[in-house]
Amino acid sequence: MIPMKDNIPTDRLPIVTLLLIAANVVVYFFLQHGGFAHGPAQSSVLHYGAIPAEITRQQPDGGPVPAWVTLFTAMFMHGGILHLAGDLVFLWIFGINVEDSMSRVRFVAFYLLGGLCAIGLQVALDPDATAAVVGASGAIAAVVGGYVVLHPRARVVTVVFALFSSTLIEVPVWLLVGLWFVMQAVFAATSAAHPAGGSGGVAYFGQVGGFAFGLLAIRTVAQRRKRLPSAAAAERAEAVLS
Repeated sequence: MIPMKDNIPTDRLPIVTLLLIAANVVVYFFLQHGGFAHGPAQSSVLHYGAIPAEITRQQPDGGPVPAWVTLFTAMFMHGGILHLAGDLVFLWIFGINVEDSMSRVRFVAFYLLGGLCAIGLQVALDPDATAAVVGASGAIAAVVGGYVVLHPRARVVTVVFALFSSTLIEVPVWLLVGLWFVMQAVFAATSAAHPAGGSGGVAYFGQVGGFAFGLLAIRTVAQRRKRLPSAAAAERAEAVLS
């Protein structure tokens, strides 16, 4: 299932969301020094990924920047083009309305704190790990968690693939996010049971932590909440578009 758009209108241009998307794209294609589809070079991962053993000082810093700085640089790195694309789709669909609910400065803080909480949980659960954690997934999970609290009755147009065909359906946001959350939990449990298995450097436990942060923190930072458009308004909008 791939979300395409929701039914919550926005009141202003989502500048921060667009800048975050641009930053992730620029880092992936120009600063990671890796291949188009295969993600960052190993040196980039070691230098700028968040390595739990370095953060907890069980291993000396191995890169050109202090370990605490990698808590931020890791948020803008991705393990591959599919990892990048998936993250940015979710950031766009859910980020624009979360940004619309607060000031842009608050949204930046909310996003970064969500990412820090995500990496923090990953480090707390596996402080001895020497594999670098990369990706914006934890910060975006916080955005998704915040969206669910703000718009629990929203609906999302989603692409569903079946065998060799696909179709568009509108699903409740809680169903889409619920399926996503269960998938992340399964991946997290699998990576815990089989540490050498293919987690690919993606912090699945971190995504759970970021999501929980978004659920708990959004009410303290959101300054306004919008209602779903009425059925009559939706019909008028469709008539104008047609």
